[in-house]
Amino acid sequence: MKFDDALFNWLQIHIVAEDRPDDRAALDTRDFFAQILSEDHGVISPHISATDATMVHVKYERNGHKLLQMYPREAAEQLLVDIRSNPKYN
Repeated sequence: MKFDDALFNWLQIHIVAEDRPDDRAALDTRDFFAQILSEDHGVISPHISATDATMVHVKYERNGHKLLQMYPREAAEQLLVDIRSNPKYN
């Protein structure tokens, strides 16, 4: 899996897992993407460092460098919006 895809997928499911701490599938999926980031891409400690009105800021370490990636908030939260809007998951 490409790095950009893995980090974005981790971000979306991380947001879901934070909102739904009892959702075992969300937690397991977040761990799966964290493992891909770690094992395939050398990423350490991905975390959301800030969220503002328009962007979500993700910090992580890779190859000895501290890095920041920013994503549009609407895109980052879309999976959570989709889950909340589907009565099957509520």
